[in-house]
Amino acid sequence: MPVNKELEGRVFPPTTPYLVGREKVREFARAVFAQSPLNHDPEAARAAGFADVVAPPTFAVVIQEAGLALLLAAPDTGIDFSRIVHGEQKFTSTRPIVAGDELTAILTVTSIKSLGGNDMITAETAISDAAGDHVVTATSVLVMRGTE
Repeated sequence: MPVNKELEGRVFPPTTPYLVGREKVREFARAVFAQSPLNHDPEAARAAGFADVVAPPTFAVVIQEAGLALLLAAPDTGIDFSRIVHGEQKFTSTRPIVAGDELTAILTVTSIKSLGGNDMITAETAISDAAGDHVVTATSVLVMRGTE
């Protein structure tokens, strides 16, 4: 079954708010070998003008995942998760994510293309804070491999 081309333009409902925890930021920073004191030490972060520790730029993928889960769980997409490969990832930030942020993600399928028997699904996830202000947009290209 191919990807449902009518999926292009679909906007999924907002995710449940995600409260960014200091220890989650530290764990993520260690996982990606981010060694800046801003990522680990609240005093260093405050001295630099932030409210708390600053998440590495790719931390947004943690919040984006909830939006992607809604896409992959939708029954009418034609997406076969067993054939999905992550093709591309980028982040466009308005400001850094810091511990204490409460973030919500809204995923939009912006493009579906077929190439060489594979389907390429581009999904943009706009992540906003509790005030509704944009923080980061995470864009993923998922490649659903063809059957042969």
